[in-house]
Amino acid sequence: MPAQESIESPPEDTRWQVVDRTMQRLDHRPEALIETLHAAQDAFGYLDSATLARIASRLRLPPAKVLGVATFYNHFRLKPNGEHTLSVCTGTACHIKGNDRILAWMRERYGLAPGDTTQDNRLSLVEVRCVGACALAPVILTDGTLAGKKSFTEATTIIREWLGDAP
Repeated sequence: MPAQESIESPPEDTRWQVVDRTMQRLDHRPEALIETLHAAQDAFGYLDSATLARIASRLRLPPAKVLGVATFYNHFRLKPNGEHTLSVCTGTACHIKGNDRILAWMRERYGLAPGDTTQDNRLSLVEVRCVGACALAPVILTDGTLAGKKSFTEATTIIREWLGDAP
């Protein structure tokens, strides 16, 4: 498992109680993995190596399987999110209307790829395949709020404001 800061908590930590209840409700079956990962991420904000190891142990699964599932689905995060999160839709309509330019600009200007967070933890960048709002393309989500029909300039202005970066 990746070496990360541990969020292991004492057994009386109510966050672990929520995760443990999820596993108990599902009889600690291996099939409970995805729901348990969701519960853990909801409780802690992300899934670190100690959390994944504890889930693997409790569900009697190999740690590699738990890590594999957590890294396969783009919903799960292995690192904490930044202060702001920009989700860029790359579905067909959004791609055609220019959202690929935002991702290229982020990589070129800030060295960020989808899944990365700035060094100062101010911004996390997420790529989503489709948010289901094609009529509003191009779409971005700013801290979880859908923003449709955003031009490249409008989107980059939001990013620059979040990062305190003048044009």
